[in-house]
Amino acid sequence: MAKKNFKEVTRKDEEFEQRVIDLARVTRVMAGGKRMKFRACLAIGDRKGRVGFGVAKGADVTAAVTKALNKAKKNLIKVTLINETIPHEVKVKFKSAKVILKPAQKGNGVKAGGPVRILCELAGISNITAKILGSGNKINNVKAVMIALQSFKHSKKADKLMKEEAVLENKETNTAQAPKSEKAKEEKKSFKEKIKNLITKTKEDK
Repeated sequence: MAKKNFKEVTRKDEEFEQRVIDLARVTRVMAGGKRMKFRACLAIGDRKGRVGFGVAKGADVTAAVTKALNKAKKNLIKVTLINETIPHEVKVKFKSAKVILKPAQKGNGVKAGGPVRILCELAGISNITAKILGSGNKINNVKAVMIALQSFKHSKKADKLMKEEAVLENKETNTAQAPKSEKAKEEKKSFKEKIKNLITKTKEDK
C-alpha cells in the first residue's frame, strides 16, 4: 500500500516544472548568538495555465527548497489565457514593487526579465510584455505578478474573448478539412473512372 501511495505522489510531482527564483542565506540574532538559515523562493507550473510559488527557510539548501516546493503546491492558481497571452493590460502594486503586464500578439515572445519571465513561462504564457518598477526585491515582485495573474480569474471580457477564440478555432479546422475532403472526392472519382475503363476494355476484348 505504501509503494502505491509513493508512486501516485511522484506522478503528481512530474506534472509541474520547478524553477528556483531566489536562494539566500539569512541570519537571525538570538540570545545565544546568530542562527544561520537558508531561504528559498521557488515557482512551479504546468505550462497550461497553472502556476504557484512558495517561500521557505531551512537548515540547509535542500530543506529550504523542499519546504518551498510544498508551499508552492498549496498556492497554485489558474491563469486565464487567450491565444497564449493574457486577456488585457494590468497594473499591480505590492508594497514597493510595481508590475505592468501587457498582452502581445502571437510571435512576440516573452519580453520580460527576472521573476516575471519565470512565472509567465511556467504559466504557459508565450506572448507578453512586462515591466517591473520600484523595487528589486524578488519576493515582492513575485507576489505582485501572482496578484496580477490572479486578477483575470473573474473577467467577463476574458470569457467573451475565450468564446470568440473557440469559434475561430472551429472555423480554422473546418477550412483546413475542406480541401482534404475535396481531394478525397477527386481521388474516389478518378478511381471509379479507372474501374469503368477497365470494364469496357475487358468487354471489347471478348
